[in-house]
Amino acid sequence: MAGIGVRLNKFFGKRSIAAGLAGVAYGSCLTVAPMVLVIGVLLLLEWILGFDTLDYYTRELFSCTILYIFIFAMLTAAPFNSLLSKYMQDAIFEERYQDILPCYYLGLMMNIVLSCLLGIPFCLWEHFVGSVPVAYVFTGFCGFISLVLVFYSQLYLSICKDYGRISLFYLVGLAVTFFLALALRYWAGWEITESMLMGFTVGFFLTAVLEYGSVRRYFVANSNRFHPVLRYFWQYWQLVVVNFFYTLGLYIHNFVFWTTDIRMVVAKSFICAQPYDMATCLAMFTNISATVIFIARVEMFFHSRYKAYSESVIGGRLSDIQNNKREMFREISNQLMDLARIQFIISIVVYLVLVVVLPRFGFAGLVMRIYPCLAAGYFILFQVYAEILFLYYFKDMWGAVLTAVGFCLITFLGSIVATRLPDIWYGAGVVVGSFAGWTIGYSRLRWVERHMDIQVFCQGRLIARGKGPHPSGQVYQRVQKNCQ
Repeated sequence: MAGIGVRLNKFFGKRSIAAGLAGVAYGSCLTVAPMVLVIGVLLLLEWILGFDTLDYYTRELFSCTILYIFIFAMLTAAPFNSLLSKYMQDAIFEERYQDILPCYYLGLMMNIVLSCLLGIPFCLWEHFVGSVPVAYVFTGFCGFISLVLVFYSQLYLSICKDYGRISLFYLVGLAVTFFLALALRYWAGWEITESMLMGFTVGFFLTAVLEYGSVRRYFVANSNRFHPVLRYFWQYWQLVVVNFFYTLGLYIHNFVFWTTDIRMVVAKSFICAQPYDMATCLAMFTNISATVIFIARVEMFFHSRYKAYSESVIGGRLSDIQNNKREMFREISNQLMDLARIQFIISIVVYLVLVVVLPRFGFAGLVMRIYPCLAAGYFILFQVYAEILFLYYFKDMWGAVLTAVGFCLITFLGSIVATRLPDIWYGAGVVVGSFAGWTIGYSRLRWVERHMDIQVFCQGRLIARGKGPHPSGQVYQRVQKNCQ
């Protein structure tokens, strides 16, 4: 995130409405724009190629294929992202650049193996039970693996702060998707859905290749040392748990509603609940700007407070340490409240626009009745992720685990209860689960604040205990009786 913060400071530092809007636009282009581009190209192709003229089964088969490609590509990447990101950041900090390619290759292999273990049995079922043509199934599977590669390599470029290049690669890949789909349809005479699916598969693969080439450009040397990466899985397994359960919590309520009466089964393989899934998509995009806002404000305000506290611990006076700690945690509270206030205004505006505009494009009925409750749930949900990242700052892995698991579990149970409520309350499970996760995360941050001295001086979070003279002896002696 540090790479975005420098330029965002230039925008928001001018303290004008135009500069603020420019900062939001810049941050959006580097964070959420890739997914917006994918949706935009998909809708444009559907309009140009006459997707709505196809029969119902063909349309739903294609829609479910794209839906499953995105959801399960994110879920299979989730267990590895945070841990590999941690290893790579440590290697860069220690200037062990030759150890990054082994991390990349090992993580890539593990990600592909997991994806194949889930994808191949499903594809076999789709063909032999669902009677979907083998060419269509194979193209969809290749698209799934290609998107897995895109998400995986994107992680390394994000750590290198090369956000602009990520957006450029998506733009190039989606441009190829668009023109290839048109060529296959009008020049080669392919069917509409086959043309679109092949276009997205080739576009995703090209994006993955470009990202891989950029990673190799950054890191040339290869130490072939894989054991340190494996040790990180043992040492920081909590990161795997946190990222997986948080990502699972984003979709587990959808899986619950896939078992209800509103579900639809396509080709005896794909299960979805169209009204609920569409309402979820709208709710997510209503609140997704919270990601940009959080990145901007953390980089502009919190990081300097955290740095000041760390430096005072290493060589400051007792009063400096105490003052900087109070300022740091006060800044966390301010940032969480500011994030909620700013995002609330944005969400209200987006919500009103969608409520007025979408019914004119056929989005009405059950979708718009489910949408408000889900929008409220996702508003809280993105605040939960902000708390998890703050817990990462203080290496409170157990607090992050409790937050993510609590959020996912309560969302699951709440969604089961919500299936028995009127349709306007279908999103209540997300609201309850997100609020529970937010409460756990905030309580844990307060716990960290109360026990900060013990964590730093007794448990060696910043300075290893018992190694040489301690620069902050007053605080160290003060908390010794609590370390027993």
